[in-house]
Amino acid sequence: MRITRGIASLTVAGLALTGLAACSSDDSSAEETTVATTEPAEETTEATDEPTEEPTEDATDEATDDATEDSDAAGSGSSPAWAVPTTTPGEKIATIDAETFTVDVYQVGTAKASKTGQWVDPETNQPLIAEGDEIVYVNYVFTNTSTESIPLTYSLVTVTPTYADWEYLQGMDSIVDSEQFEEMGVTSFAIDPMNGGEAPFEWAPGETFSSGQNFKYQAGSPITFEARLSPADEAGEPLSDQRTEVSVDATIS
Repeated sequence: MRITRGIASLTVAGLALTGLAACSSDDSSAEETTVATTEPAEETTEATDEPTEEPTEDATDEATDDATEDSDAAGSGSSPAWAVPTTTPGEKIATIDAETFTVDVYQVGTAKASKTGQWVDPETNQPLIAEGDEIVYVNYVFTNTSTESIPLTYSLVTVTPTYADWEYLQGMDSIVDSEQFEEMGVTSFAIDPMNGGEAPFEWAPGETFSSGQNFKYQAGSPITFEARLSPADEAGEPLSDQRTEVSVDATIS
């Protein structure tokens, strides 16, 4: 039986804990609506004194209904107003399927750690991620696949990756480097810092948002991604008794 070990926190002044939560974007583009015009047919009969037939009320109502449906469809697949635009860099390696939402997991690429991680091995006192170590970035794209809006807490939907051979009780280590996240085309947190507002964050049907994270690169390693969502109450607090947890197995190439 494998004995898991605890991880000691690095005592680095000012070190910020990165969110392992999927908090996880291509600019959503509004669909263009093309208005078709029809040229009037050339008259081939003599004009009469009969008045031109006016459009019927039914035809007018039908056109209005069609326009409304087109307007509703235009919002499908867009990002919520409170989120930064969705990005989809990398190659999709897995999809987490829950009853009301999905999480597409993309392996984006690798980079050299620009700084040490947040944890050390308590036995060796060495950082789990040292500056210069190779790390891998992953990106998560979240989609509301239900027919109802989902109120989210500030944590949104959290995703926890764990290598099959991970020997520590705590989650996998990562580094905090906003510039490197930007270089990799990955958003570290999905809520727009300027327009996000406060919880609850309404996540409408069909809407998507994205966020990602990094961890030590282990080529060819089996890994499990677990997604967790606790909807928010009216005050933005989590409804833990309604929590959804679902996972998928994948491999880091």
